[in-house]
Amino acid sequence: VQLQASGGGLVQAGGSLRLSCAASGRTYGNNGMGWFRQAPGNEREFVSAISWSGRNTNYADSVKGRFTISRDNAKNTVYLQMNSLEPGDTAIYYCAVARGAYASVSTAQYGVWGQGTQVTVSS
Repeated sequence: VQLQASGGGLVQAGGSLRLSCAASGRTYGNNGMGWFRQAPGNEREFVSAISWSGRNTNYADSVKGRFTISRDNAKNTVYLQMNSLEPGDTAIYYCAVARGAYASVSTAQYGVWGQGTQVTVSS
């Protein structure tokens, strides 16, 4: 079982990036999936989550209106479209598979984690 996150990089403030997280080894069509991030010196924090069906989503207040989560169960992949990026968004972004079917916001509800992808936003 493996989660491979990609799409990170260096972008100027106001720019956009699209993160992808592909799962291999098994399918996660019945599980919620989420994105978290961790900046140096900070704890890992919730960014966004999506239910198994894609019908329910949750966002951290800091990214509402700028980030959009989606998933393609046929491809076993979850995406995070990030627009209007700010220097405060700089962090390593991790994708994760929830233990249940919902768009959970707590790290404790996630059992499988990817390796992370670096996002750096310059001012």
